[in-house]
Amino acid sequence: MPRVLLCLSFLTFVALASELRGEEFPSELVDFVPYAHNPVFAAAGAGDWDARLRERGWILREGQTYRMWYTGYDGQRTGKKMLGYALSTDGLHWTRHPDNPLYSTDWVEDMTVVKHDGVYYMFAEGQDDIAQLLTSPDGLRWTRVGPLDIRLKDGKEIPPGPRGTPAVWIEDGVWHLFYERNDKGVWLATSRDRKVWTNADDQPVLACGPELYDRGAVAMNQIVKHQGKYYGYYHGSDSEQPGRKWSTSVAVSSDLRLWLKYSKNPIVADNQSSGILVNDGARYRLYTMHDQVRVYFPRQETPPVKKAE
Repeated sequence: MPRVLLCLSFLTFVALASELRGEEFPSELVDFVPYAHNPVFAAAGAGDWDARLRERGWILREGQTYRMWYTGYDGQRTGKKMLGYALSTDGLHWTRHPDNPLYSTDWVEDMTVVKHDGVYYMFAEGQDDIAQLLTSPDGLRWTRVGPLDIRLKDGKEIPPGPRGTPAVWIEDGVWHLFYERNDKGVWLATSRDRKVWTNADDQPVLACGPELYDRGAVAMNQIVKHQGKYYGYYHGSDSEQPGRKWSTSVAVSSDLRLWLKYSKNPIVADNQSSGILVNDGARYRLYTMHDQVRVYFPRQETPPVKKAE
């Protein structure tokens, strides 16, 4: 590439980064306090199919109902990861579905659920951390479509290996897939037909570090659009070694490709990861999903009082 183009690209990057630095991360998106009665949902315990909870679950609020999909397993590292489902009227008290696990034919974890044109789409990790797609007419009966066909920018298949923790954003007919490879960075691929996904770039759009809290691993959980900007909620760890500490953080973008991390990350530490935002009709709540479900409310508001069971 000619040197003048490199200079222009660098100047464009600097200008955009400067513009983003001038934008505040609104407090309602980053400043949360824990609910006094956490956790609001936990594993069933030894002997049940969901003796342990695993990775990112997903919560959708539809009308006055909160719907949660989660992964349960027997607690063994190699135990099959199966799909569970629970309901709530307030997002604090949850009831497991009597037909759990809803789906146990194939391995399902780390899911994103989106409803589009009356169909529920679940993007989730399958076995060996391979992103896959399942669909449902009602969020209860799921059919596996298969692994996602992800291509390099030039259309060639990406190299073998993990391509997990799928997070999806839909806009203007384009499906944007954020996925990680060995937790070493977050890549972006796009599609119009959900059949072939092509990298926007063959380099990650969100990388590990340089700060300690996410120097060991990063993976995108969710994209939220607020006041014209995109906010990416992601989890990271401080190392690659056993005993590493996980946390939930946020970054901002104007184009889904260039991301600026919040200078006060992480927004939730203490091994509370896989965070997602849910709008309860009045404000955003932050839920962390692994390995218990906990909820956080905006600092400036009074959290609800726990009702009698």
